[in-house]
Amino acid sequence: MNQEPSANTPLKPSANIWIMLFFLILALQLIYYSTSQSQSETLTYNQFKNRIAQNMLKEIWIDEDQALASLKAELGEKEKYIKTTLPPFEDKTFLELLEKNRVDIHVKSQKESKFWGSLLMMLPFLLFLGFILYSVYNFRKQMGGMGGEGGVFDFMRTTAKAYDRGKKVVVTFDDVAGSENAKIELYEVVDFLKNPKKYEAIGAKIPRGILLTGAPGTGKTLLAKAVAGEAEVPFFSISGSEFVEMFVGVGASRVRDLFKKAKSEAPAIIFIDEIDSVGRARGAGVGGGHDEKEQTLNQILAEMDGFDTDEKVVVIAATNRPDILDYALLRPGRFDRKITLVLPDIEARKKILKIHMAKVRQDETIDLEKIAKMSTGFSGADLANLVNEAAMHAAREGKERVSQDDLFYARDRIIMGVEQEFVLDEKEKRRVAIHESGHVLAALLLEHADPIEKVSIVPRGQALGMTEQLPLKDIRNFPQAYLLDKIGVMLGGRVAELTLLGDLSSGAANDLQEATSLATHMVSQWGMSDLLGPVYYHKGEEHVFLGREMALPRDFSEATAKLIDDEVRKIISEKEKQMLALFKDHEKDIMVLSEKLLEKEVVYADEIKALVTL
Repeated sequence: MNQEPSANTPLKPSANIWIMLFFLILALQLIYYSTSQSQSETLTYNQFKNRIAQNMLKEIWIDEDQALASLKAELGEKEKYIKTTLPPFEDKTFLELLEKNRVDIHVKSQKESKFWGSLLMMLPFLLFLGFILYSVYNFRKQMGGMGGEGGVFDFMRTTAKAYDRGKKVVVTFDDVAGSENAKIELYEVVDFLKNPKKYEAIGAKIPRGILLTGAPGTGKTLLAKAVAGEAEVPFFSISGSEFVEMFVGVGASRVRDLFKKAKSEAPAIIFIDEIDSVGRARGAGVGGGHDEKEQTLNQILAEMDGFDTDEKVVVIAATNRPDILDYALLRPGRFDRKITLVLPDIEARKKILKIHMAKVRQDETIDLEKIAKMSTGFSGADLANLVNEAAMHAAREGKERVSQDDLFYARDRIIMGVEQEFVLDEKEKRRVAIHESGHVLAALLLEHADPIEKVSIVPRGQALGMTEQLPLKDIRNFPQAYLLDKIGVMLGGRVAELTLLGDLSSGAANDLQEATSLATHMVSQWGMSDLLGPVYYHKGEEHVFLGREMALPRDFSEATAKLIDDEVRKIISEKEKQMLALFKDHEKDIMVLSEKLLEKEVVYADEIKALVTL
């Protein structure tokens, strides 16, 4: 948005040069006066005449009321000066003494002397005055250009990136997979802006604002870029944080400038990414509000309300925290449409992987369907990162193409981190093998558990071992039986240690945390407790704003909280007893699995099924 300086533009003198010049002259003046004062000795008139009579003077400079003389000096000796004040009457003997002793006489004009002395004294002040005048001139010049680029108030202008008509944008809707519903709604907006008469003929009105919500990485910004690629209208893109500055009112000014530009080039699209940075609920929490953010939000609301019916400007905003937005933003007439982007399912993941894999060289071993099944819970950004990590691994290994093994490596690295360098001793390694074998056996014994893909005792990240399950399909609505068996698999490692070793270790800490969280949701929010019944309780939820939970009334008593805790404990304890009973009949299978893990460190599903007889 800012103009680049021309190569022929003359350079302006810097204010620093003025300041340095001022202090340099002042320093030279002080040095001159200090040296001149230190090298001359002031004498009385009689003493001065005695030095003349003694033939000690070499040269003399006479003013109307002062005389300065240099003394004769031996070779190599530093020259010295004496001075005196002349009497107000004429003394003929003074000049006779000078002529008699052959002293060179120089007569100075008093006006000339005072003029140059005064000029020398005033020079620093003249320089300082010049600096002030230059600063005022420069400031006035920039003030006069504040309506254009580069003015003193240029920081109050919008920093939005503009994509003009006809500018080629590489991202289109074809590059976005897994968000078909969102693309349909956004394409309708693009079509309205490109062909407004088709909608106006029926009486349809353009939507004021569209809010894209969803988890990080689900493609909100990518969709906005695709809108820029599809629309043949000006597109203004800005992040919500770019509105906010340390000065109150700058954000509001930038909002006004942004909407002014968009309206002048209508039909146009404005995209505000991370709108929650300025659109948070006002007056939330103990700390109160933020003047700059609130003024910026108020200006956005005012601009969206100020749209005329014939102004074809659409505002698209994106956030992953719609729960903290101010209610005024979400009411009809502002953000009329809310498009929620969800994590992609298996088919969508395959399409996304296909788009990203088309950009890398790959061999014939690639099976995108299997990778899509193994990447449950991955967002579009996660899948892009997976492909990139696989390509980087292939390059490090000196390969010419990306293989399936590279994708497996990238997935494990993203989920669990890189392999650790430390080596476990035999005793600790055996315990980890037994622990992971317990998870595997639990998944095999429980009817509703997800199938096992592989088990490893190679330390990665903070985990000493890992058991990987591969669901047959994506599940969005979890049955109670499935959740209970999931808790059973989590407890399998702990139960295996109790069964074979007779004691416990800290390795089950993460398993217990996940099992407790899952059981708490079952009891307090999903109505899966006969004792508490079909009631929803706000237990375990965190609020974004400090003090918000203090202001909300608690919807259950201490007695109910104790019942929730008791039910959670009951679910986990009963499942643990069930797993202990199952494992007593399968101690041999745990031993066989753990020995195989100690031998190979990584065991896959086919080998596991061959080892365990159920």
